Amino acid sequence: MNLRTGITTGTCAAGASKAYALFLAYGVCPEYVSVKNLEGREFTVRTFRENEYCGVVKYSGDDRADITDGVHVLARIELLDGDGEIYFSAGDGVGTVTLPGLKIPPGEPAVNPVPREMIARAVREVIPLRSLRVIISIPGGEELSKRTFNPRLGITGGLSILGTTGIVKPMNEEALLSSLSLELSMIYSMGFRELYITFAGTGEKFLRKIFHIEGRNVIQCGNYPGHVLDEAAKLGFERVIIAGHPGKLLKVAAGSFITHSRVADGRLEVLCTHLALMGAGRETVRRVFASNTTNEAIDIVRREGYSGVWSMLAERAAFRCSERICGKMKVCAVFIDGEGGVLGIA
Repeated sequence: MNLRTGITTGTCAAGASKAYALFLAYGVCPEYVSVKNLEGREFTVRTFRENEYCGVVKYSGDDRADITDGVHVLARIELLDGDGEIYFSAGDGVGTVTLPGLKIPPGEPAVNPVPREMIARAVREVIPLRSLRVIISIPGGEELSKRTFNPRLGITGGLSILGTTGIVKPMNEEALLSSLSLELSMIYSMGFRELYITFAGTGEKFLRKIFHIEGRNVIQCGNYPGHVLDEAAKLGFERVIIAGHPGKLLKVAAGSFITHSRVADGRLEVLCTHLALMGAGRETVRRVFASNTTNEAIDIVRREGYSGVWSMLAERAAFRCSERICGKMKVCAVFIDGEGGVLGIA
């Protein structure tokens, strides 16, 4: 079954912002605008006027788990003096970052870097140089945010403006697992016996750079490393390198092979256990355990001089993977930070 894709809140915000820029320029909010993601893919969205804003209705396609489907993502622009930067503000229903460790610093509206860039590019097509402020609003977003991880991450007052590709891809587990099995079969049929597993696109980019990989033997497992390991072992791959950010790979080290946040966690627990085994003091362990994000935990580990823990954890992740497949393949595990640097390797 072909499932319909949707558009992210970031795409909606970029469309609404461009519509308001055109409203400032011509006095009319257009019925449709086109915006591009960072790879140049174009999206045409329908826009409307709502109170002091221009808006776009979020459409999530067939992703029924997306709680933002149907919300109104609104934008308004305030022109500032002279030429200069674009600033962002959180309107009604958009959250504000209050804790360190996220991609956006505390005090800033929870509009992630890629949506910010999409918004900036869209607005600059209409207003090339002027310094301005973009205010993003999602009516009802504060109540919806209670059903997300935002409160745990220290994002208060509403939802986050998210997206890296501009597209919402629906989650159909059966279709996804079948696609992964098919991709593995293709890789094996091409003659590869060494397989690289990562979780998503950014991880693949870093993995290819670290290991100088040119071939097709890299697979993105999403939240299903266990399925990929099982299928790879059945097909007869000889060696597997699984690599990723601690946000995912720590779950594997803890023995969880479906890594979706609704299914499994244990990241901080397994990290704190290995820190204690290394001899880290109670205060260090306590601070890591109280971290709001794995990036914050990484920073604490680095500052306290316990970076060697990542190689211990890589050994543990490799052991867990080998245990799952009953030793049918050799397994290596690699922890990679958010900048593409190797934290630890088995």
